[in-house]
Amino acid sequence: MKSDPSEFDLVAPANLQMAITMLAENPSWLPIAGGTDVMVQFAAGTLAARKLISIWNLPELRRIEVLPAEIQIGAGCTYTDLRRDPTISREFPLLSQAASWTGGIANQNRGTLGGNIVNASPAADSLPALLVYEAELILIATRGERRIAYKNFHKDYKKMDRAPGELIRAICLPRRYSGYVQYGRKVGARNAQAISKACIAALGRVQKGAITDVRIALGSVAPIPIRLIETERILVGRQLADPETESLARKTAIGETRPIDDIRSTARYRAAVVGNVVAEFLRTLAAESALVETLSRWNDASPVEAESEILACCGSREWAHQMARSRPFANCAALFKAAEEIWRGLSETDWMEAFRSHPRIGESCAAQQVQPRSAAWSSQEQSKVAAGGDAIKAVLAERNREYERQFGYIFIVCATGKSGPEILEILERRLENDSATELPEAAEQQRQITQIRLKKWLGG
Repeated sequence: MKSDPSEFDLVAPANLQMAITMLAENPSWLPIAGGTDVMVQFAAGTLAARKLISIWNLPELRRIEVLPAEIQIGAGCTYTDLRRDPTISREFPLLSQAASWTGGIANQNRGTLGGNIVNASPAADSLPALLVYEAELILIATRGERRIAYKNFHKDYKKMDRAPGELIRAICLPRRYSGYVQYGRKVGARNAQAISKACIAALGRVQKGAITDVRIALGSVAPIPIRLIETERILVGRQLADPETESLARKTAIGETRPIDDIRSTARYRAAVVGNVVAEFLRTLAAESALVETLSRWNDASPVEAESEILACCGSREWAHQMARSRPFANCAALFKAAEEIWRGLSETDWMEAFRSHPRIGESCAAQQVQPRSAAWSSQEQSKVAAGGDAIKAVLAERNREYERQFGYIFIVCATGKSGPEILEILERRLENDSATELPEAAEQQRQITQIRLKKWLGG
């Protein structure tokens, strides 16, 4: 350590009002939260500030408030807070993803979103996500609060629209991205615990094959994170199927970014990366737009309609109820993640209800009445068993009955792509389980079935 701690003063006000009062009286003091960047400078002996005000863990800065029109994220919220918050994971997955890229677990537990913003590194992973989500910042000082668009906050390298004595109190994200395909990518020496050579956050919406809205932001290619306004402009209205769309976007993005040489990478390499990630985003947009269109319509359905429609994917009414209640989902990945988490949190009774929605292997009718879509999917899933002949079906029927006598519920297996003999081998193995081992295994098979059916449902 090259710094002498005795040369520094550190104060820790008890609340936000005390902090901004102290900063008004001493505007040269440096506010610090998690200290992940400050401590690097301290250890290296390059920390210029000698008087520090700790705003770490002030309750006013650690709240995440979910309002009808927006979510307000306290500037003191850590990357771990962002990763764990269910609304951020569902509706703003690019921010949750960027939080997972930022350093290791220790840094994620200490580093804060507000600190990432005011540190003003052009390579910060979370900042492109804030640009595409059109974030706004609430800044606070003794004279009151003001609210500004985040896109106007960074003026140049390490230059910001922040007055002396002013703190960021919250970051506000509008809740209006249902129906958008969301894409994020970090290019670096490795995915985490490495500074980006380039990173992208992008959103796009498609109707009838044409791009109706698109936002693309890049980090680590300019003195500040940037939106590709010209690239966005030329893309809106273009057909994704047009072979010229991708090449035009690639060329425009490279020209718009004017990448730089620095110690982490070369301008030539960055130009190639910019073109590649923009092209990859457009391919993702083309592949996922139909799925997201289904998801967007379901997000807007009434609770009763939403529960009824998704029930066929699992068979548990409680699962369907919780899925409908957890809307909106910003993208398919958020839907799949919630489906798993909700399933694993259900009671054994709910699991049994889902099991009863399936016919026995080799049969066509489930024990309980199910929707036509569920019955059709079951038939598809068992198509290789149905083609296997009567002899294997008879053996499966006998072993099914033995399974039910032993465990009290029907044998559940993810049958997609499996032949009768393959399933019989699995059944024989699982008959050797005890009850405590078998129920979680059956639940895992149901989880796999649900994920497959969700993909079928989204694809229409």
